[in-house]
Amino acid sequence: MKFTMTRRALTVSVLGALSLTAVPAFAQDSISVMSFGGAYQEAQRKAVFETYAAKTGIKVDEQEYGGEIAKIAAMVESGNTTIDVVDVDAPTLLQGCDEGIFEKIDWTKIGPKEDWLAGTTSDCGAGTIVYSTSLAYNAATLKDGPTKIADLFDTKKFPGKRGLWKNPATNLEFALLADGVPADQVYKVLATPEGLDRAFAKLDTIKGSIVWWEAGAQAPQLLASGEVVMTTAWNGRIFNANKEGQNFKIVWDNQILDSNYWAIPKGAKNVEASMAFIKYAVEPEVLAGITKYIPYGPVRASAAAFVAPADAANLPTSPANLTAALTLDNAFWADNGDEIRKRFTTWLAN
Repeated sequence: MKFTMTRRALTVSVLGALSLTAVPAFAQDSISVMSFGGAYQEAQRKAVFETYAAKTGIKVDEQEYGGEIAKIAAMVESGNTTIDVVDVDAPTLLQGCDEGIFEKIDWTKIGPKEDWLAGTTSDCGAGTIVYSTSLAYNAATLKDGPTKIADLFDTKKFPGKRGLWKNPATNLEFALLADGVPADQVYKVLATPEGLDRAFAKLDTIKGSIVWWEAGAQAPQLLASGEVVMTTAWNGRIFNANKEGQNFKIVWDNQILDSNYWAIPKGAKNVEASMAFIKYAVEPEVLAGITKYIPYGPVRASAAAFVAPADAANLPTSPANLTAALTLDNAFWADNGDEIRKRFTTWLAN
């Protein structure tokens, strides 16, 4: 199974404001929705869950999980699906759709796909937010900081340690981008033995300067402590650190974009009610509402009309931040990840 998407950098244009459509009433008085907790689910609560309940009279029964597909699969296999809608990341959506643990999305009941950003629609899921892995630095200690992804690999101009996520995904893409490969050619190059060698060779140039992070919270901590001069990081983590008093800057050049999706577990007790919830959750004005609380971009171009200018500057999907973006190809990593991770593990050890 593949996403119904084109593999290209996202582009945003305002298609015009779409008015919120009426949500049909159902006999049930609540709907069970599972998401990732924390600041992300708090933003969903304020922008989606509470407004949905106010509009329809249907209470949202919130559940939390850590993104484990096994938890969803076990529920489906038991024949007792108690969750109506679940927020999943792209790899989980790919695997779950392939294994038949998600219902198919009826796009005639959701909205026109032409309004959606590349990479955010699927047979089994409707995109909810776009986030990015980007380069960041501490402007309080580095006055003339990096401006492009190539600076991550320039230890002469920017001496010091660099923080990187301990995962081949994003690092190999950044390496090729910094080595001059255009964003729309990265996965074509990475799919060849020569391209893979080229990416690892680029990482070799800074291998001795890398401090690896594994949890998202570690990246801003490395910047704050001065242990690294710059780091790749998830844009939401940098935003939250700045809310707490830091002066971190994001380098949007060659950011790598990824998405989350609403999906319906197989056997959900009222698929029509689940579909109606998703339809509401992805209305342009509702999507824009999330940006008031967390800097994740809307998946529909028409939502841009509802985003406040002050919030737009922090979004990966803002036109000014999208000029050289790359969309993470999760299908590529599903097909090639095991082999590449073995090589990455060996590379780390040597």
